[in-house]
Amino acid sequence: MKIIVSCTDAQKEELTIKGVLPEVEVIYIKNNKEQNLPPADAFMDLQFENAPEQIRLLEEMSERLIIVNSVTSTLPEIRSSFIRINAWPTFLSSDLIEAATLDNEKKILAQEVFKVFNKKIEWVPDVPGFITPRIISMIINEAFFALSECVSTKEEIDTAMKLGTNYPYGPFEWAQKIGLNHIMILLNHLSKHQSRYTPCSKLLEEFQETHLPVSNLTP
Repeated sequence: MKIIVSCTDAQKEELTIKGVLPEVEVIYIKNNKEQNLPPADAFMDLQFENAPEQIRLLEEMSERLIIVNSVTSTLPEIRSSFIRINAWPTFLSSDLIEAATLDNEKKILAQEVFKVFNKKIEWVPDVPGFITPRIISMIINEAFFALSECVSTKEEIDTAMKLGTNYPYGPFEWAQKIGLNHIMILLNHLSKHQSRYTPCSKLLEEFQETHLPVSNLTP
């Protein structure tokens, strides 16, 4: 088996944290515009953006299996032939990777791909936010509501969450690791259909201090 992975150094570190099977050839590239790539059984794009040109390039790279990091955009919005996974920062290092497909015949090969990295796939419905990112984003949003109501400080809320739930990070710590841009994109998308996902004004305020206007965000 030959696998090509488009990723940043940080993503590669998370993906390979459990080791890589030595008998499989894995080629890591910085972007999927690199030329003269060899044929591969699978192409994994961890830097995926839902843009026509990028989708076209992906389709040219592998005739068998294309796996993309797409937490917000679903398969009908990308390509129904792709497999989408949750590869947000901190989640890619997990033993269990959330994934969705519309083609059950591709599940076996996808599972073989992740076995190379000593990981298993948890197949979930093809919905925006999968399961874990949606829940964690809501927890982060609720933490910002608590902060805006002066319930406690960021540090105390982080500590309480880690002690009370055994989560690896508190909500504010996790938000920084994931990236507020990812959180905002998902919450904005979900809130179009369900108002309970509307971002807290405190979260929006903190996001706008360091990022582009919300109107420029796309899944």
